[in-house]
Amino acid sequence: MSCPPCPRCQSEFVYQDQSLLICPECGHEWNPAETEMEDTLTVKDAHGTVLVEGDKITMIKDLKVKGSSLVLKVGTKAVIKRLVDSKDHQLDCKVDGVGDMMVTAHFVKKA
Repeated sequence: MSCPPCPRCQSEFVYQDQSLLICPECGHEWNPAETEMEDTLTVKDAHGTVLVEGDKITMIKDLKVKGSSLVLKVGTKAVIKRLVDSKDHQLDCKVDGVGDMMVTAHFVKKA
């Protein structure tokens, strides 16, 4: 059975001990089932509701668009195309009347 490389040091010499995988080079031990759960991206809106791809959202604040004089008004609707693991903009959306745009999750609510 082939084991995945160590997530810390990328060593190929990983071995399995019961349900844990162990790296002999750095000593890191992990459960592969827990690692898969941690890899899923969780994005929440302004009210704490979990957002997923395909959700319809609404802006809760007027948002200025960088590099443009355009402003997304309160109540503007959008559809989430994909979730992105980013510090600034977590939602790749198709905004009504504007087109594709990246939006910060703290300024939207699930419609």
